[in-house]
Amino acid sequence: MSAPPRGELLRAPLFHTPRNPFVEQRALECHWDGGLLIREGRVAECGDYQKVAAAHPEAIATDLRGGFLLPGLIDTHVHFPQLRVLGSLGRSLLDWLEHRALPEEARMADEPYALETARQFVDTLAAHGTTTALVFGAHFVPATTALFEAADAAGLRIVSGLVLADRLLRPDLHQTPEAAYRASTELIRCFHGRRRLLYAVTPRFALSASEALLEVCGTLMREHAGLRFQTHLNENPAEIAEVARLFPWAADYLAVYERFGLTGPRAVMAHNVHATVSEIARLAASSTAIAHCPCSNAALGSGIFPLRRHIEAGVRCALGTDVGGGIGFGVLKEALQAYLIQRIAHDGMLLDAGHLLYLATRAGAEALGLADQTGDFQPGKAADFVYLRPPVDSPLAAVVEHAEDPESVLAALFTLAGQETVHQVRVEGSVVYDCG
Repeated sequence: MSAPPRGELLRAPLFHTPRNPFVEQRALECHWDGGLLIREGRVAECGDYQKVAAAHPEAIATDLRGGFLLPGLIDTHVHFPQLRVLGSLGRSLLDWLEHRALPEEARMADEPYALETARQFVDTLAAHGTTTALVFGAHFVPATTALFEAADAAGLRIVSGLVLADRLLRPDLHQTPEAAYRASTELIRCFHGRRRLLYAVTPRFALSASEALLEVCGTLMREHAGLRFQTHLNENPAEIAEVARLFPWAADYLAVYERFGLTGPRAVMAHNVHATVSEIARLAASSTAIAHCPCSNAALGSGIFPLRRHIEAGVRCALGTDVGGGIGFGVLKEALQAYLIQRIAHDGMLLDAGHLLYLATRAGAEALGLADQTGDFQPGKAADFVYLRPPVDSPLAAVVEHAEDPESVLAALFTLAGQETVHQVRVEGSVVYDCG
């Protein structure tokens, strides 16, 4: 019998939330002199370094003190084709779509351009500490294929799918329901369950999807085991009014998706800023998750997300950067914005560092049906993590040096850490980004 692998023992302060801090006390776990033992891409043990080292003297130690280990960040709503429209200010959702986002998304029909964008998109995710993402693909099969291939080559954990629409966008972004079914089926065959890839059925939103196309989405979900579903919900008042006009039989926006069986434990709906009491109750009852995108909600003037109403009703919420409509790829900054917005919301929640870490990590894993694989450092889970190291002489370094307790350090990381702080990122123990 061969000897067990020695494993790698990382030594650094580490933080994770193996429990939900919105419902459980002391959900945040901090180990100031932490030890994270990795064997064959999985977490073998996590705890105090001296205890872990004593129990596993054969492990190869790597000293990462001076920095901090967090579980890999999880982005539950991000648009791959919108990389190059970041920074468009002063527009509301439908105006921004027409003049900024959709013209760029139409460029994804150019295969070399789409390939270049896909590679840059995946590299940028990794460079910001994101190890898992639920991604809106493109409206074109070759471009969506390029995204899957780039993610597979980079080693990220990506859930994505062909974006489906058959009305009210640019004509070059439309597919017939029949073509959407055929193309989606082939992409599912090629990529769903391939290493770290999963497929998500992805109608853009009800506004751009006919009843026939939504029926196709429901059919795909029934025909293939383990698919995820993603779309938009209640982002902007003008969008909501148009959906009501297009679906006069629906009691509200969510009812459109419910009619076609598109809610449930592996469905993620982005935004839901203007939700009714009934919709929130039904989301909770169906275990449908919401991707909260605070930076995008603010940048597009969509409104303030009613986090308290969702949490108290039992709706699962995680974070999404949105990218084109937001301010970038930083999930840490998305968490900070969530904190700031809740501080000024009329019914806001006071979030602490543990809440922010949970929203940025484990909550995303739960929303994607991946909580048994990633999201925290519990033994048996994938060794997905980001190693943050404050730049020398930076304000973050000064704050960390004088912090009174570990939670203050974690709060400072959310407040001050940017992409320049990300030194290394691993997925299942394999390096997907290293600053060099």
